Amino acid sequence: MKLAPILTSLALVGFFTVWDAPLKAINPSLVQASAAEEIPIAKKLELLTKSKGQFGSGDLLRRFFFGDLEPIGIQPGGAGHVVNLYNKANDVTFSYCSTYDVIVALKKGKVAKFEPNEVK
Repeated sequence: MKLAPILTSLALVGFFTVWDAPLKAINPSLVQASAAEEIPIAKKLELLTKSKGQFGSGDLLRRFFFGDLEPIGIQPGGAGHVVNLYNKANDVTFSYCSTYDVIVALKKGKVAKFEPNEVK
């Protein structure tokens, strides 16, 4: 029985097992996913307010509140209809247009229907 192939296999397994930790120490940008969770809620809402009506603001919404949004209504607006999504933890309602992936409006509290001029 040759020992070289066994030692090579063990070395490769060990190398790939410990590869992740030093890589993150060398390049901190690889841990960006956890950075979104560390942003305070006030800063998240400020960023969403600034990006309201811009392409990709829906992506920010999903990143910041993934799994925490409850659909509470649908109404005419945006490019046809918008969905009103409520975040119970922070008591904020977002009006989201899925056609263009944009946040059309946001308000504190549970808002079943926004004013028509807010969601056009």
